[in-house]
Amino acid sequence: MKKKVLSALLCGAMAATMIPMGATSVMADDGVSLNVTTTFAGTESNVQEYQDAVKAWEEETGNKVEDSSGSADETFKARVISDFETGAEPDVLFYFNGNDSNPFVEAGKVMSIDEIREVYPDYASNMNDDKIPASPVDGVKYAVPFYGYWEGLYVNKAVLEEAGVEIPGAETTWDQFLETCQKIKDAGFTPIAASLAKEPHYWFEYAIYNHDSFTTHTTLPTAIDDEAGKAWLAGMEDIKELYEKGFLSENTNSATADEVFQSFLENKSAFYVDGSWKMGGIKEGTDDVDNFTVTYVPGNGDRKSTDIIAGLSSGWYISKKCWEDESKRDVAIDFINYFINDERVSEFAGTATTALTNGVTIDESSLTNLEKDALAMLKDSTAVTGAAQDLLTQDERSPIFDNMPQIVEGQTSTEDALQGVLDAVEENKE
Repeated sequence: MKKKVLSALLCGAMAATMIPMGATSVMADDGVSLNVTTTFAGTESNVQEYQDAVKAWEEETGNKVEDSSGSADETFKARVISDFETGAEPDVLFYFNGNDSNPFVEAGKVMSIDEIREVYPDYASNMNDDKIPASPVDGVKYAVPFYGYWEGLYVNKAVLEEAGVEIPGAETTWDQFLETCQKIKDAGFTPIAASLAKEPHYWFEYAIYNHDSFTTHTTLPTAIDDEAGKAWLAGMEDIKELYEKGFLSENTNSATADEVFQSFLENKSAFYVDGSWKMGGIKEGTDDVDNFTVTYVPGNGDRKSTDIIAGLSSGWYISKKCWEDESKRDVAIDFINYFINDERVSEFAGTATTALTNGVTIDESSLTNLEKDALAMLKDSTAVTGAAQDLLTQDERSPIFDNMPQIVEGQTSTEDALQGVLDAVEENKE
């Protein structure tokens, strides 16, 4: 049966019904080709659903999507920014709405929601405007949220059973987690599947979270020795310890995220930290989804394990270049409206949070045990914070993220890496 899940599986509220978008499909006599870039690629969740939806929209409207989506790693982010800088930006972009979008927002290359509503007053009218994140550049809202995220610790049950250890829970401490990792390693498995070469940010985020709190996590350091700076240094040292103890993938400093994720699916690794979108990758990558669950990343210090990272960090943009092309404007609006109606957001969001005024409807009878475990985890969470990395642009965080292999190997000190971030932030102020 369908059950209304409060959008607050994170902070309190997900209810259900539907509001019509007030837009009809744009039928094209000859068809319009729309350039679209999204993060629906690789092993991320909803890739097939996205591709199916695009195909259905093309068949319904006679228009065409030229897709250039990619997995949301640092290389992809740099490519998106470069496309805007060189005039090769897409017509429609599904992308991050924090500091990652600053360069093209500052350059005036995307349309604000208010500007779009001057021509299309019903645009995103089913969204709660109070939940739509604003750009850190000017406080203006540019991206229409699709669905949000949470980040957690995915677990391969078979590996833990072979190693004779329990699944971490709400009361598991960081020290207990390290003891569990040692037992898993002693049993011949990799404790943590992780790519520090391509996706260091999940472990970075929770590592520094373990040295601050949900009230201070999104406070950026202004100096190496201020409170936030100390937390960042301590967090990086914790990641370094995981590496030195041999708890991370053997090729963590060279492997792609897809490679280490595959080791997790193949019962070679016990844990994998990622976002809610990864549930789709697990469902599609294994015939035994019940072998996997998701739980809290073990806490330390002031952070309880049940204090999680979650939010609405991505959304749909329309580029100014597309907006000024009268042959594409209506089509771009129609394409986004096709994706952001209540029904389709519900289909894509699943257990994630949304900005829908009326929330989403989840058919719990259709959920896997993994998804049910996710709902239980969110329901029992005690506090929520956004990701600190979202407050930095790609170039500002690169001294840490691009150098994580060198940091854990001792070639670059944590202090030098953090100072590089501070210098980049300062330089961008000028």
